[in-house]
This record gives sequence, C-alpha cells and structure tokens, in this order.
Amino acid sequence: MTTTDAMDPDLKTLLRRVKLGKLIDTLPERLSLARQQKMPHQDFLTLLLADEVSRRDSNAAAVRAERARLDPAMQIERWDETSKVQFDRALLNELVSLRFLDAHAHAAIVGPVGVGKTFLAHALGHVACRRGHSVLALRADKMLKTLKHARLDNSHDAEMRRLLVVDLLIVDDFGLDAMDATESRDAHELLTERDRAGSIIITSNRGPDEWLATFADPVRAQGAIDRFTSNAFDLVIEGESYRSRLKPQLASGSQTGQRSRAQRH
Repeated sequence: MTTTDAMDPDLKTLLRRVKLGKLIDTLPERLSLARQQKMPHQDFLTLLLADEVSRRDSNAAAVRAERARLDPAMQIERWDETSKVQFDRALLNELVSLRFLDAHAHAAIVGPVGVGKTFLAHALGHVACRRGHSVLALRADKMLKTLKHARLDNSHDAEMRRLLVVDLLIVDDFGLDAMDATESRDAHELLTERDRAGSIIITSNRGPDEWLATFADPVRAQGAIDRFTSNAFDLVIEGESYRSRLKPQLASGSQTGQRSRAQRH
C-alpha cells in the first residue's frame, strides 16, 4: 500500500458511524484497483457496496447455519467425490436447486450406515441457509424425546411450532427404533403438519415402506407416511461405508507399527 492509499481517520470514523466499518479492511485495495483501472466513481461505489452486501450475506448465512445446528464441515463443495457410493446425481442436482423447497415438497435420503446420508442432508441445509431460508436439523430420537419431555412442562405446543415454522426441517436417522404411543403421536403430527407448513428432509437406514412398522399405531400412521411419500423425492445411496474406506489405512498403519516393533526387537 502506498502513502496515497493511507486512509483518512475522518473517513474511518464516518464508515463506522454508518455501520460500514468492515470496508476499512478492503478499501485500500479497492482504491488501488480503481486508480489502476481509472474506474468511474459510480462503478467504484458499486464495487464497495457489492463487497459489503456479499460480506453481510455470508455472515447471515453462517448465523442461520449455526442456529440450524448444521455441521459446518458438511457442505456440498466438501463432498468426497472419491467415495465409492452410487446415487442419482441428476436428482441431487435437482435437490440442490431447492425447487423442492419452493414447492413445499420433501426428500427421503435412504441408504446403509456411513454412505453419506447425513452429509448430503446437512449440505442441502447449508445451501438453503445461503439462500436465505430458515433451517433446523435434528436427530429423530432426540427430537421425539424433546417433544415427550415438553409435555411435562406444558411447552409441547411451543416445541412443535418450532419444528413447523422453519422453511426446511431435517430429521436424521428416522424410523430406526420402535416408537411408543406418545412418540408415534408426535411423529404422526409432525409428518402431517409439515406437509402443509413446508419441506422436510428425512434420512434413514430404512425406506419409507418400512417406517410404518416402527409406529405404535400403524393404521393411524399410514395416512401421514403416504402423504409424505406422495410428495417426496427419494434419493437412494448405495455403496461402501466410510468406515470401510478407512480400513486399508488403518491396516497399513497397523502393519507399519508391527514392522517397527519387529525391527526394534
């Protein structure tokens, strides 16, 4: 930075007064760029404001993702393309477009343990946060337990509303364990009401056709599950668990350790 790029203290004060203090970090670079390109004043102002809008959008998305309880590491650009799994890539691209969210449709991400179901669900949640949507991600067993405990202090209605008001609800590991009568009632209400309130992504080791057996009242649950499946995309993931992919590395490390011990002896 040259001496001519040094910022006037009064300018710094004014930027902070109008809540644009973050521009101070990048303004010298932008000033230098404007001089080099002989940028018109209007274009220079547009560039500065675009920087600030981008920064605020990024910060807002990060705050939404944190409130949503999304794993910060599970973002679509961090998906391991070398993973030995198979799924419909065109369908995933369709889900990433979030058109299903605009249509209040749902998604079921189904597959065995470790193939990336939770990762892709959270990744879709991050995409939704970046585009200004409200999201909440919960594990099914914890969600149902929280709803059950909420009945004891009369906060059940408030807790259920929290699950219904978000644009996208992500429920992880649904349908793994048998539910008692209270849990079944809550799961039934959630599936029924979310169909009107907004979209839901459910991940499970079992397909929707197997969820019915986990409800205490299968006859009553049939309608809620049918309503979900009739308005849901089915993303089926098949392939090796990530745990299996780690085995060769662990074995190699173990053999290296054995050779080292043998050499010492």
